[in-house]
Amino acid sequence: MGTAERREAPGDDLGTRLKAQRGPEASDHDIPTDAREASVGQDTEQSTQYVVGADRVAEPVQSAYQPLWIEEPARRRRMPDPVRTSAVRAVIIIAVTLLLAMVAFFCTMAESWLAFPMVISAVVSTVVATWGALDIWVTRQVWNQRNGVVSIPSSTARTLRRERRQARRQARASERAQARIRRQGGNAGRLSHS
Repeated sequence: MGTAERREAPGDDLGTRLKAQRGPEASDHDIPTDAREASVGQDTEQSTQYVVGADRVAEPVQSAYQPLWIEEPARRRRMPDPVRTSAVRAVIIIAVTLLLAMVAFFCTMAESWLAFPMVISAVVSTVVATWGALDIWVTRQVWNQRNGVVSIPSSTARTLRRERRQARRQARASERAQARIRRQGGNAGRLSHS
């Protein structure tokens, strides 16, 4: 094959050949491809159009703009408030403990007089941080025992549920009794018919 056979038509470059092979692509909404599309893109993004019908209030027309992200539902349920509070407290205590340990280390390396008090405070802070981490576990267990569905016979949640059910039954029974009294007539309570 000589060079004459491999010669291509003028204007046929690599980019157009690759586009032809790949097929049509979805254009990026933020980057216009030519001046005509740039003016159309500015018109649709800057002005919000409203459609008003005879029986409808003004509704905005959806543009071709796509948001940067899409909100997804949470995969896990939210932690109960007391557990989350103890977790935040523990994280703050652990962060302060790490900071104190780092300062103690650098003061020791620099042979500063501050090294001894910092080491003592780091040790005390480590004990407090351990308590904070255990507090998360204890708070979660207590919350589950009181409010959660725990299949243990000694669970307080069962007793609380049983009490709530009994209170609801009594409230319904009293409502039925009041309705029965009203249905029997307002005259039952009167002594004379005037």
